[in-house]
Amino acid sequence: MRVHVVSDVHGNAEALARAGEGADALIVLGDLIDFVDYHEHDKGILGTLFGAEKVAAFARLRREGTRAEAVAYSRSLWATLDDPAAAVEEAIRAQYTELFAAMKAPTYAIPGNVDSPHLWPEFAGHGVTLVDGEVVEIGGLRFGFTGGVVLPEGVPMARPGRVWRPYLRAPEEFDASVAKLTGIDVLCTHVPPAFPELTYDVVARKHELGSAALAGLIISERPRWSLFGHVHQPLSARLRVGGTECRNVGHFKVTQRPYVLRW
Repeated sequence: MRVHVVSDVHGNAEALARAGEGADALIVLGDLIDFVDYHEHDKGILGTLFGAEKVAAFARLRREGTRAEAVAYSRSLWATLDDPAAAVEEAIRAQYTELFAAMKAPTYAIPGNVDSPHLWPEFAGHGVTLVDGEVVEIGGLRFGFTGGVVLPEGVPMARPGRVWRPYLRAPEEFDASVAKLTGIDVLCTHVPPAFPELTYDVVARKHELGSAALAGLIISERPRWSLFGHVHQPLSARLRVGGTECRNVGHFKVTQRPYVLRW
């Protein structure tokens, strides 16, 4: 068997259309949406709605300004739209139309934090199976899937007036989903298990969100592989934990190369 695995597609439908070539199956670990494109400012949802110049100004504030300045500028942009939430959903639907059509091989997909999973059933056509919270047999191995990320401590589930809500899950909900993944050979998630080498982003210079429940499952269940994304520039792309090979499959938007799993 040969399975290709990708994560953090962030709008790169052209590369996604090639990701399943030569594979028996394609696994997509989330973050299909390109919300803010920090390299090509005219792209992404913000680029579509506000144009490259304003996105460049926002990106500069994110790099060089304070969080308060970036938030204030973002709010000033949203205030120029009559119905910001409707505009964002329309842009998301346009991206999903292209991205789901690009999934050529038999595909198993879960959402990341930069996704709107409530819309996925509308776009997942023939050959695309939505497997968030499921255990699926592929080529004789049991694959367990959990999407999204754990809501950070102290962050409310929904902020008043928020234009768009990422797929952040309450800790008890996320942990309950993880607990169902028993007897698995391959653990497939968007977020990494909470091991420091895997959660630290060397460019952002901070630890991204990880999951202690996933780390515990790896220790107790000992799957052959733990596959994930979310951290774009990890301190370590791989870590051996007991008998489990933990592997960040890469920032697919940039690398345009799937991680290849063979057995």
